[in-house]
Amino acid sequence: MKDLGYYNGHIDLIENITVPVNDRVHWFGDGVYDVAMVCGGKPVMLDRHIKRFYTSASMLRIEIPLAPDDLDSLLRDLSSRVDDPDQIVYFQVTRATAPRRHAFPQGATPNLWVTVTPKKLAKPESLRVITIDDTRHLHCNIKTLNLIPNCMAEQFAVDAGCDTAVFHRGEFVTEAVHANAHIIKDGKIVTHPADNLILPGIARERMTEIAKILGIPVEFRPFTLDEFKSADEIFLTSSTTPCARVSEINLSPAGGADPDTFFRLRDAIYADIAGMTGCTF
Repeated sequence: MKDLGYYNGHIDLIENITVPVNDRVHWFGDGVYDVAMVCGGKPVMLDRHIKRFYTSASMLRIEIPLAPDDLDSLLRDLSSRVDDPDQIVYFQVTRATAPRRHAFPQGATPNLWVTVTPKKLAKPESLRVITIDDTRHLHCNIKTLNLIPNCMAEQFAVDAGCDTAVFHRGEFVTEAVHANAHIIKDGKIVTHPADNLILPGIARERMTEIAKILGIPVEFRPFTLDEFKSADEIFLTSSTTPCARVSEINLSPAGGADPDTFFRLRDAIYADIAGMTGCTF
């Protein structure tokens, strides 16, 4: 298959999958999702993505209709049906199909969605970003489907001729539209703590583990916009783009002052994925 869609057991090309109007995703965005990459037919840290998926769902009191091991098997099976071995596997669960009412419907069965689409893991040379006020809710640690502020911020970045946007609440940077944001200063990585203001990124988690293996200190604390703009290096991490250097902030040059530390970290991150999958970058 060129791509694949799955909805409650029904499998077809994505364009042929239909969803009931009363699925609460349409009324309220009532659900959570996760995304894992597949390189050369092998999923990248799928176990960690599934664990976060169940954590997000439990925080919204949604019971996923499969056990974690069964979901793992399903996702691997669906991935194997798509011709291209490099993929993005997107999976989400919505609370139920029920008439529109804000309170949770009782006794309704959650809906499980999956899409598998060809996509290669990205390794960009650099990114241009803008900064923007973080007007999102206070549950950013839940990978919810409610992403309108993220879409608006990304469009502002596109309109400015940039690649993406980085949020800040007051003077403190939180994260990017679809990535975690980090700085390197005086040989040390500084990253926002995993609280309710950011998504606990899988790539972020693995990055900190690799940094410690390399002997690069990691400090978990909020950092300011001034620190962000004046850092020796600025970089973003996500599952689709494991480590991307930021070279421009708000149309002004930024970072680039500690290439040895940055490239040592970036190369180790991609080597780690290569070791898991056999892929080369």
